[in-house]
Amino acid sequence: MDLQHNLDRVATRYLELRDALSGANVQPDDFQRLSKEFAELTPIAESVEELRRRRAEAADLASLIADPATDSEMRALAEEEFHALKERIPVLEREIQVLLLPKDAADDKSAILEVRAGAGGDEAALFAGELFQMYQRYAQLHGWRFETMETSYTDLGGFKEAVAEITGKGVFARLKFESGVHRVQRVPKTEAQGRIHTSTATVAVLPEAEDVDIVINDKDLRIDVFRSSGPGGQSVNTTDSAVRITHLPTGIVVSQQDEKSQHKNKAKALKILRARLYDAERSKLDAERAANRRGQVGTGDRSERIRTYNFPQGRVSDHRINLTLYKIDKVMSGEALDEIIDALIASDQAERLAELA
Repeated sequence: MDLQHNLDRVATRYLELRDALSGANVQPDDFQRLSKEFAELTPIAESVEELRRRRAEAADLASLIADPATDSEMRALAEEEFHALKERIPVLEREIQVLLLPKDAADDKSAILEVRAGAGGDEAALFAGELFQMYQRYAQLHGWRFETMETSYTDLGGFKEAVAEITGKGVFARLKFESGVHRVQRVPKTEAQGRIHTSTATVAVLPEAEDVDIVINDKDLRIDVFRSSGPGGQSVNTTDSAVRITHLPTGIVVSQQDEKSQHKNKAKALKILRARLYDAERSKLDAERAANRRGQVGTGDRSERIRTYNFPQGRVSDHRINLTLYKIDKVMSGEALDEIIDALIASDQAERLAELA
């Protein structure tokens, strides 16, 4: 990456946008578009300006140190400041390089979270429920809105599957690396012999699609309505309010029955369908862009085992970046999940920087 060329380009564009936005002739539509670009460039431009100042300070200090007329006390102070700047400048350069990385267009979006029980029967369903609660607490800690859209319980209170909408700025950017197979190792409550069992649950995090992202034609949908039912087949509604939508071109099927209103169930089902179609299209484009790319944060394939939660040892291990935390309780409460997510994001950034080098 030619850093200086990119810095000059950013600085030039930032000044162009500032001048355009302060002009009297900017149109309302243009103002909104330019304001968004200006807001995105502002933190980069501020970092570039700091880098320029630090480099200039380092050059001045180097001259002061090299000047024979500088007394020993002043030279010692200058050398101390110079060494501090020599450590700060590379860090600042890397921060700017990260800011200059191409952004995932979906990073600022809200997300649809889908958690499903995998291998392990009742224990897998109980673990799926605990993961769902972990993400709910994590959302609360970040001030995001967490709305459960669909749940399917087992007799022991676990989840066969659960779907939620998580609304907030940058939700997908924080949660997108959570997609995959999560493995749990512990003694189940139903285990009389005290043996450790291994079970799994799958997590899918889909960027929430807007109407402009995915256009769904009515002719491509088959919509069936049926009577909602609760656990064990008990009727919870005497009207045909549950909705099943089949997207005929892809075969994707979405069912929704949590609401008593058929209209509300249909709206929720369409939202989930739109997110799944958008995610499928993103995955297709990603595969076309880099068919052979295999990164430190994994392929993104949801069949991939990404993390193990070992309760007897109190540890959580993310296999994509060889990170292990011995604080399983804080991870499951959502408090320490950021430590894993931050490490995954940093690993992804390092890999993409290496590709551009």
